[in-house]
Formats: sequence, C-alpha cells, structure tokens
Amino acid sequence: MSSAESQPLPSSVDVAIIGGGVIGISAAHALAQAGVRVAVLEKATLACEQSSRNWGWVRTLTRDLPEVPLAIRANQLWSDIQSRVDVGFRRTGMMYLQETEADAATHQAWMDRAKIYGIDARQLDRRAALDLLPHSSRGWTGAMYSPTDGVAEPQFAVQGIASLAREAGAVILQRCAVRGVERAAGRVSAVITERGRIAAQAVLVAAGAWSRLFCGNLGADFPQLKVRGSVMRTLPFDAGLTAAINGKDFTCRKRADGGYTVSQFGSSMADLVPDSFRLLRHYLRPWLANNTFVRLRFGKRFFEELATPRHFAADRVSPFEKHRVLDPLPSRAGVEQAWQRLTDAFPVFKEAKVAQSWAGYIDVTPDAMPVMDAVPGLPGLYLASGFSGHGFGIGPAAGEAMAQLIQGQTPQVDLHPFRFNRYTERTTR
Repeated sequence: MSSAESQPLPSSVDVAIIGGGVIGISAAHALAQAGVRVAVLEKATLACEQSSRNWGWVRTLTRDLPEVPLAIRANQLWSDIQSRVDVGFRRTGMMYLQETEADAATHQAWMDRAKIYGIDARQLDRRAALDLLPHSSRGWTGAMYSPTDGVAEPQFAVQGIASLAREAGAVILQRCAVRGVERAAGRVSAVITERGRIAAQAVLVAAGAWSRLFCGNLGADFPQLKVRGSVMRTLPFDAGLTAAINGKDFTCRKRADGGYTVSQFGSSMADLVPDSFRLLRHYLRPWLANNTFVRLRFGKRFFEELATPRHFAADRVSPFEKHRVLDPLPSRAGVEQAWQRLTDAFPVFKEAKVAQSWAGYIDVTPDAMPVMDAVPGLPGLYLASGFSGHGFGIGPAAGEAMAQLIQGQTPQVDLHPFRFNRYTERTTR
C-alpha cells in the first residue's frame, strides 16, 4: 500500500472537500488557515486532470465581468503563495494581439466595462506591441496589455498549495474516492469513501468534470458538459518572448523550464454524449453563438458515458473508482495547427523542438461561468465547479471565497452571479 493510501482516515472533520484540483486544494488551504478541520478526498492523485493540463495563465484580461474581482484577488494570492512556496508564479505580462481596428475596439470596450474594478490594462500601439515581441510576419497593429497578469506552473502549483494546506493542518487523502454522502435531520452529516465513513458538517464538491455525476446521484441537476482541450510544449528555447500572448488563433507563454506552452482557440472538442441531449435546452443557444470555438464529435465516448450509471449506492464500487482519471488523447490536428500558426507568425519558433502534447477535459457550463454556491435543497452541500477553462488562474481566490461561504461569512467577492439556480431561473422566465 502506498503512503498516499496508508494515511489514516479521520473519523470526523468540519468540512470534507471532494476533489484535489486547484479549487479544492485552495479551499482547503483557506479553511485550514482559519482553523477549520478540513480533509481533501481525491479519487486518484492531486491535480491529475485539468488542474495540471491547462495553459497556466493567471489573467484578468477578457474575463467575464463577474470573474474580474476573482481574478484580481487571485493575482494577489498567487503572489503571496509564491513568496512561501514555489508554484512558478511570475508576472510576465499578458498581451492580446490586434490586427484590425475592430480588434482594438473590442478590447477597448472590454476595458471600459471592467475599469470599475481597477484593472491594470492598457492599449499598446503598434510600436509598443512590437517592442515586446519577436520579429513577426503578421501585421499586428497593437495589443491590449496587462503588465501584472502572468503565469503559474500547472505541473507543480497545486502540489505547492497543498503543502501549505498540510502545514496549516489540512488532511489530504489520495486514492480515496467519495461514493456518496449521508444526511441526518435533513443536512449533510458524513461522506462515505471507498475507505470508510468521515463525519462532516459540510461538504464541498470541487470535482471538476466529475461534478455533474456526483451531484446528480444526490438529486441535484447541475448542467455541465466536458470539452476536450489540447495543448503542447517545446523543449527549452529562447525566442525572445516573455509575455504570455493571445495571437487570436494561437496562444503561447514561456514556461519555468525554459520552453513554451502553445495552444489555440478553436481546437477544443466536445464529444456528443447522452448528457448532450439531456442538457440541449441549456447549451444549444450558446453553442450556436460560439460554434467556431468548440467542435462536436460523435464517437466511443458516447457509449462509455451511456454505460456509466447515473445512480449508484454508497456501499458499492463507484464510477469514480472504476475510472479514476480522465486522460483523453490530444487532437493531433489541433496542436499541429496551433504550432503552424505560431511559427508562421513568429518564424524564430521554427528553431524550437516540440517535446510533448496532451489533452484534458474542461468542465463547461452553459454560460461558461462557474457555480460557486450552496446546493439548493441539500443543506450542508456546496459546489464549486464548471470553471469552463478559467479555473486555474482564479483558483486561489475561488477557494478562498468558498471557504468564507462555508464558514457563514460574506465572501470578499460577490458570488451572486455564480449561484446554482441561475440556469433554472432562465428556463422559467
């Protein structure tokens, strides 16, 4: 038995957290710092899915407005965390490149709406933008720029935050899937894990792409689908580029190991699965408005999810144990296209060597914003999921806000836009 599996199971905690990704670990860190007895229960290993497979951006730029305060707070928290443990956080600056007046107008409109939050963003003219870029064969006309946005390293950031959570008293158990919850007097009273029962006054579901399945088993219909994102990295290489850039049809950022992480918008793939049809009323309109960003595919994933039980008993092996890690293959065409667009735009990258490509499942909601709320009808149960590819950067602030909510405090960031029942509110209007 590994050390991760042999760690003693606590008989009781104040808060049990389901999921060892950036959200769950950040919430545990905040709760433990407040003196709350907390345990994180991870079915596999920490950050084994999307929390270690994302781009690594820590950004305020172009976020949906309700997320901007979270992003600003997260930027502060990443800096504080980095001062205590290495999570790879650097304020490298971030650029959204422009080729037309329309691009600049779109960026200016976003900055005008977001300025009430005190964002650190500005427009760069062509000369100022080019000063921050390698030689380019594309006709960039400028950029929207934040000098204080940056990056952290998904491959080890969550482990770093977890070390701080443990120091503060959090218990973190790996290969310990939660099968269900117990209730007493109408409230959550315990979690049932594959290793036994843990009494708990509150439970936070921060299970990423698995959250819908877990909540559904409890009778809570959380509208969430999975979208596969593909990413690649180079071997260490000096391209003369330190800022993270969005080149409209590709992205690129410098890594702590000296290489670059490269991806693109429009390379994401959504498998058609039974939930695609169950949730069609929620997703059809958003997909029609954004179908250039996410392509649909029908394949074996449909039958895999069809065979997964939607309801299961807590005294039997759960779906979370039968398939502990979602590890999809990357889109070869998607990463090759991203690489081609990068090297076409910045020829210096033709000298770099691709080291690896990978993919992960992003937990996506109909409006591409997370749910961060108490689950209606299930007192003591909380949900923080559906971050739609935005979760890594705001993870520390999201975890802090959930910790405050669970403790009965008023969160520092307004969570009303992230309420659970906003989807049913829309369908009943």
